[in-house]
Amino acid sequence: MTPTQLRAYSAVVRCGSVKQAAAQLEVSESAVSLHIGQLRKELGDQLFSRTANGLSFTPGGLRLASRATELLGLQDITVLEVSAAGQGRRLLRVGASSLFAEHAAPGLIELFASRAADLDVELSVRNPGSFVEALIERSIDIAIGPPPVLPDPAVRCRPAMYYKVVVVAGPDHPLAGTQPTLRQLRDQTWLLGPSAAADRGAIPTLLRRLGVPDDRQQIFQSHAAAIEEAKRGRGVAAALSFTVAPEVRKGHLVQFCGPHAALEEVWHSLTLAESGKPSAAAELARFASTPRAIQAMMRGSGVNVARFKPSIHVTLWS
Repeated sequence: MTPTQLRAYSAVVRCGSVKQAAAQLEVSESAVSLHIGQLRKELGDQLFSRTANGLSFTPGGLRLASRATELLGLQDITVLEVSAAGQGRRLLRVGASSLFAEHAAPGLIELFASRAADLDVELSVRNPGSFVEALIERSIDIAIGPPPVLPDPAVRCRPAMYYKVVVVAGPDHPLAGTQPTLRQLRDQTWLLGPSAAADRGAIPTLLRRLGVPDDRQQIFQSHAAAIEEAKRGRGVAAALSFTVAPEVRKGHLVQFCGPHAALEEVWHSLTLAESGKPSAAAELARFASTPRAIQAMMRGSGVNVARFKPSIHVTLWS
């Protein structure tokens, strides 16, 4: 089996057709069919067949689908590791939910990276629903954010930090100083960061619990931008309590009280459950739950704005 053959097969699995796989890979359909034919011959398995409803995979084809992504991920990480080793450096790839990436990751990663002179840390913002898949495919080394809905034996999940999401608004908001009812909160214009569009996390959970309709939700490029709009009295916002506490003390924001206006959750670190030599990912997972790391996540470490931009998909610390 060659990486090119596996890449063609993975594209067929993802797209559900040879034609769409060829378009995604920017090659001809005949080239994809050739690679699939070579795999079938080498493995002695049909892998899949065409049906009226799409593709039907054999048991062997399903097994190859999972192995192909793992093998391709291993190839990619090997290329990166060999390149980094040649330069005397290590690379740690961190995937994080948007809420964690914007507010807690800068302090944690800056502090952790400062402990090792030969370590580069790359941060990418990902949907929590893709954490386990990204780890298994080895496109990231560690994920930090909401835990998976169902435990996976291939992944080790550890609690990292407890946090609280609260509902805030500008001091001139009509509900300021009151304990709003569930219906009053549901009827507000909600100013939200990108985490509201994720499939999991504290803010999506809060919105579902309140039953906030989609047409009452406005999603901004960052959570900080949503908070700024709330200060101007244009709606209510869901925010991390430790990030808005200074603005509440100054009177720039008002925090609502009541059982409906807050939610406590826990960020978790996820790594592959592999035995052997401790990795930088395992060390970060351990370090993330220490008091020093939690303090850095809450207060930050003065990271330069040029080194962390939540609107950018990937950020690199070195």
